[in-house]
Amino acid sequence: MPHIMIVLSPYYKEISTYLLEGAKAVLEEKKCSYEVVEVPGALEIPLAIQYGAQRKEGRGVGKLKFDAFIALGCVIRGQTAHYDVVCNESARGLTRVSLDSSVPVGNGILTCDSREQAIERALPYRKNKGADAANAAIEMYELGVKLGC
Repeated sequence: MPHIMIVLSPYYKEISTYLLEGAKAVLEEKKCSYEVVEVPGALEIPLAIQYGAQRKEGRGVGKLKFDAFIALGCVIRGQTAHYDVVCNESARGLTRVSLDSSVPVGNGILTCDSREQAIERALPYRKNKGADAANAAIEMYELGVKLGC
């Protein structure tokens, strides 16, 4: 099973804790090993993943230390255009690092209009988007293995 790096932005601590609980439950159920690193905000997540994608230690496919990545965080709409910038650029950064480095990335960065929406999506017994991000990372890792990447 893959060794996964979870990159967590605890900007909204309660929400990020729920996302992390959901992701960890999936990884533990599927017997994946993982490490959690924290970064200040959603915009810093892609660079942390790029750093992780560059670390080599002779593991599995491609001999990377990490076989897949999970991005967890939350952006809640405010009264300025900053929300749009953070949402768009964090998503663009995740896509770029995934494609440029050929590493699977499960995107669990919530982009919500309110704290209530974010909690609904983050809670493990509700929408459980942390689990969705973990499952996406694992499935893409398995596809890469199947295709010999």
